[in-house]
Amino acid sequence: MHIGFLFNHYGGHQVAHALPVALALLRRGTNAKVSVLVSEDCESEVRRMASATPGPAPEIIRLRPPSRIARAANRASGRAIPADILSTLHRNLDRFRKLDALVVPEKTSLMLKSLFGLKSLKLVHTRHGAGDRAIGFDKASGKFDLVLLSGEKIRDRLSEAALLKKDGHAIVGYPKFDIPPPKHPRLFAKDKPTVLYNPHPSPALSSWYRMGPQILDWFANSDRYNFIFAPHVMLFKKRITVSLSPFALGWNRGPKPGDYEQDHMLIDTGSPACLDMTYTDAADIYIGDASSQVYEFIRRPRPCFFLNPRGHAWQDNPDFAHWRAGHVLDRFEQFEVAFSELPRLTPAIRTQQESLFDYSFDLQERPSSERAAEAILDYLARQ
Repeated sequence: MHIGFLFNHYGGHQVAHALPVALALLRRGTNAKVSVLVSEDCESEVRRMASATPGPAPEIIRLRPPSRIARAANRASGRAIPADILSTLHRNLDRFRKLDALVVPEKTSLMLKSLFGLKSLKLVHTRHGAGDRAIGFDKASGKFDLVLLSGEKIRDRLSEAALLKKDGHAIVGYPKFDIPPPKHPRLFAKDKPTVLYNPHPSPALSSWYRMGPQILDWFANSDRYNFIFAPHVMLFKKRITVSLSPFALGWNRGPKPGDYEQDHMLIDTGSPACLDMTYTDAADIYIGDASSQVYEFIRRPRPCFFLNPRGHAWQDNPDFAHWRAGHVLDRFEQFEVAFSELPRLTPAIRTQQESLFDYSFDLQERPSSERAAEAILDYLARQ
């Protein structure tokens, strides 16, 4: 049996959701061969995480790169069209044909079956994150042979949408939580309450495009807080970001090198610290919008704020369930009032955060990555 793990994306933010499962399979010492297939943009994060994890080293195979035409199409569209990702799939079909199963944290790989004809290849979806956005529960989410779920929330929403196969899903927890926290130097020279601002790239949902620069300027002019700006790593990866449902365009211009060089501000738009929960662990207060990282933040309850400059009707909408973990601010003036004094976590919000977390993550004494590895082997044994 040959099981592949594929990381074919513009950044390494999906690696932590699937690589721990590959490493758990290797530690089990099964007869299954495990290969990790990586595109150029993901390779460094895969190697970094693999080298930091005790146990057997995985076989890491760099995929053949996309064609020049695909690269040009990607650049011409401001990376809005993933022609290079599809080209990478096409140029490595011989490798995928040798596999019995391919484990992926994203959905583009479904094209291996629908477009490139690999009908017998079993596709396993680890998902990435445990968020609430509607795109996580679209029709593509139900096209995998096996889906690994973080908890009851994901199971229930996929079930309500009739997207779960009877023998094609398993609740396994959250493998990313199995990764030992890295040791980092002190982030700030002075002890102050630390605020993390973590906007999402989706122009239909993100607060960055309408409010983000004002947030950065406000903290630059305040001496009350330490401030971390660590957006979703894809926010500035593309010149143009497109949301399809609802349709929206975002022109991605971020802080320039040298902006906000103050000892109480940290600007990080893509280092490994954006991926390994360094900032969600270090912060005392969270500001966000649609990123699922808020669920990693509320593992330890703390004050949260959600920016809603587009005026979404979020109450009773499951796509915004995480907004119940804090306070929703529609206008910049409301933000200024909220942070004029140090925010506190109320007992009611603490209880709500604990409830949201427990519904999203089924964590047990046994590591999630081991549970996921066993679920994959059990599924393949039934085929």
